[in-house]
Amino acid sequence: LEPLKKEVARDGKAKEKKDRLEMTLKIHAWLTEEKKDVRFGQWNTKEVDLLNEYNLLTGKPGVYLVNMSEKDFLRKKNKWLPKLKAWIDEQRPGERMIPYSAGMEAKLFEMNDEEKKAYCEENNTQSQMGKIVTEGYHALSLIHFYTCGPDEVKCWTIRDGWTAPKAAGTIHTDFERGFIKAEVYNFKDF
Repeated sequence: LEPLKKEVARDGKAKEKKDRLEMTLKIHAWLTEEKKDVRFGQWNTKEVDLLNEYNLLTGKPGVYLVNMSEKDFLRKKNKWLPKLKAWIDEQRPGERMIPYSAGMEAKLFEMNDEEKKAYCEENNTQSQMGKIVTEGYHALSLIHFYTCGPDEVKCWTIRDGWTAPKAAGTIHTDFERGFIKAEVYNFKDF
């Protein structure tokens, strides 16, 4: 804040700098006085652009991974889970909590496919790694798209909501500039 205040004091007529200072002070007040995460505030377009520049952690979504003992995970009970869930719902609304057991995941990682399947059926459970990755992608607003040719199928990660030309630009910038059309299929259709 101080360097920005000095800049405005030196060049008091620069409207852009004054606006930036006002927006920064508003964001600062939200964080220090309201004591709320910036992602829960109501911001106009210019303020959102400024927030994106600052890259504040309180503007980021979260996924809470709750590591449990293998025993607690398999019986799906732990005395802390309801309290953690209540805290997340109160303090961080909209964020997800995923209980898992790192010990069990490590054990599953070491097993071959047959052993893994037998263990999961025997204990009526499954690995949480897929769910963790999926929730991480969802929290970050990321999606996959696939390209395929005669020799290869490739997976690409892009932001949700990107247009086909912009997605093509992740493969190569020339593809974005010279984009003509795309054949789009939902992966679930295969």
